[in-house]
Amino acid sequence: MLRSVGQTRVAVSGEDPRAAELRAAVSRLRRELAGHPAQFPDRGIAEDELAALAAMVAAGAPEIPRMRRSLLLIAGAIGSVSALGPAVMVLRHAVDQFGEVPPQRRV
Repeated sequence: MLRSVGQTRVAVSGEDPRAAELRAAVSRLRRELAGHPAQFPDRGIAEDELAALAAMVAAGAPEIPRMRRSLLLIAGAIGSVSALGPAVMVLRHAVDQFGEVPPQRRV
């Protein structure tokens, strides 16, 4: 459970608030994906990567490069399912809380 203290969110249980936010984001996207009626080709990939993120946060040792890879695979797998877009953005924000966003390459 998170509680706001000024501008900072603090986990009541003493848990890292970033982990709590990531856990909530993964849970939300899993629920929304499970409730989405459309079957699309890469749905299993998204489900597998959400499971991997959940396992990382449960183990208490999230690996930033692995989380980013999972996020990219999830976004690619979900593709143009616009109904899931807001939940994917929440997940992206939660992953970004663990480290700086890598610099974008200039083309």
